[in-house]
Amino acid sequence: MQGLLKRFSVSIFALVLVLPPTAWAQAEKTVPQSEAQMKLSFAPLVKQTSGAVVNVYAEKTVRSQSPFAGDPFFEQFFGQRMPNRTEKQSSLGSGVIVEANGTVVTNNHVIDGADDIKIALSDGREFPCKVVLKDDRVDLAVLKIESKETFPTLQVGDSDAVEVGDLVLAIGNPFGVGQTVTSGIVSALARNQVVKNEFGFFIQTDAAINPGNSGGALMNMDGQLIGINTAIFSRGGGSNGVGFAIPANLVKVFLASADAGAKSFERPYVGATFEPVTSDVAEALGLDKARGALIAKVMDGSPAAKAGLKAGEIVTAVDGIPVEHPDALLYRLTTAGLGKSVNLSVAEGGHEAQVSLALARAPETEPRDQRTIGGRTPFTGAVVENLSPLVADELRMPTDSTGVVVSQVEDDSPAARLGFEPRDIIVSINGQEVKSTGELASIAADDPGLWRVEIERDGQRIRQFFR
Repeated sequence: MQGLLKRFSVSIFALVLVLPPTAWAQAEKTVPQSEAQMKLSFAPLVKQTSGAVVNVYAEKTVRSQSPFAGDPFFEQFFGQRMPNRTEKQSSLGSGVIVEANGTVVTNNHVIDGADDIKIALSDGREFPCKVVLKDDRVDLAVLKIESKETFPTLQVGDSDAVEVGDLVLAIGNPFGVGQTVTSGIVSALARNQVVKNEFGFFIQTDAAINPGNSGGALMNMDGQLIGINTAIFSRGGGSNGVGFAIPANLVKVFLASADAGAKSFERPYVGATFEPVTSDVAEALGLDKARGALIAKVMDGSPAAKAGLKAGEIVTAVDGIPVEHPDALLYRLTTAGLGKSVNLSVAEGGHEAQVSLALARAPETEPRDQRTIGGRTPFTGAVVENLSPLVADELRMPTDSTGVVVSQVEDDSPAARLGFEPRDIIVSINGQEVKSTGELASIAADDPGLWRVEIERDGQRIRQFFR
C-alpha cells in the first residue's frame, strides 16, 4: 500500500512540474500534492450538511377499471357499472431543507398526484407536510413541514460559479436504502434534451445518482446547494455516471415565488419563438460557432417586438453570459426574474448589437370568456376559453397560439366520449372559422345536425364528422 501511495505521489509531483504557472492562480482549486492531502476526507462536510437532506414519501390512491368492464356477459350479472378497484401507490424521493422553518425543495415528479406526503429527517423522525408550489415544466416543488421547530438548512449557492471539473457530493436516498453520499465532478454544463418537459438546462455530474436520489442535493465543497438531482441516463435503471441536476439559481427564483405566495410559477413572456442554430445557419450568417438561439417568429406588440428583435437574428448572450441554445436562453431569462430588463447580444449579418428586453408576465390580450358547452352537441361537457398568451402559458401551449381552446373536458360527457382533449384548438365548424367562445356557443345553439369539425392538436390539423 505504501508503495502504491508513493508511486502515486511521484506521478502527482510530475504533473505539478509540467503544469503552467497560471494553473495555480486559483488557490482554492488545486490537485492533491502530497500523501497527506490524499488522505483528506469529505466526512466533516457531510456531517455539517447531511441533516438538511430529507426523504420524501408520497402516497396516492389509484383507481383501476375492472378488466371485465364492457363485457356483456359479466355486465348481465354485475350491472352496467363494473366494480372498480382502488390501490395505494407509494413513491420515494429526496428533498433539501433550504429554510429553517421547514421549507423543502424537491422535484415535482416526486410528489406529483400524491394524496399524502411525509418528510423523514436523517435522524428518523417523520413529519406531515403541505405543497406550497409545484410546476411540472421546471420539475420543482416546494413543500412546508408542518412543525414549529427549527430545522437544519443547506445554503443555496450560485450555480453560475460552477465549472466543469469541480468536485461535488450528491446526497439522497437511492433505492430506499437510506441516506447515501456519493462523490464526483461536474462533467458538463447547460445540458438540454435530457427530459421531456419544457426545461432544458442541467448540470451534468458523474457522482452516482440512482432512483430515489431525485430531489436530493448536489453540493459543492463549500457545503452549498448547487443543484437538485433530477434525472439520469441509464439502460438498466442504475447509475452509469451520467446524472443531471437542476441549477441552484433556478431553485432560488422558484423558491422566491413560493415565499411570495404565488399560486403558480410564472416565467417571462418574450413573444417570440426560437430555434437551435445549426452549422449551416451559423456558416450562412458568418458565425464561427453553431451556438445561440435563432429567432423564428416575433409576435406583434410583444416585448420582443418592442425591443426591436426580428426573425432571422440570433441571440448569442444574455447580460454577457453566452447562450448555447434556446433552452439556455429561456433559463437565463427565467433566472433574471420578472419585472427586470436584460441586455441581449444579437447577431445578424456578421454584426452584433445590444438590445434591452423587458421581462414581463404573459398578458391576457383577449378576455378568456370561459364557457361550458351544453345541449345536443359534440362539444357538450367541454370547457372552452379564448386563447391569449396568458391562457396559452397556463395550458402549457405555445404562447403564439390563437383561437378557441378546450381547457377542460368533463368525465363521461359527449365531448369526452367523442375524443376531445384539453389543449385542442377548435378551428372551424361546418366550414365556418371559430374566432371566439361566443361564436362557438352560437354555432352550437343552432344544432345543424351534421357537424364537420376541424381541430388543431399538437400542431396537427384533424377533421372529424359527427351526427
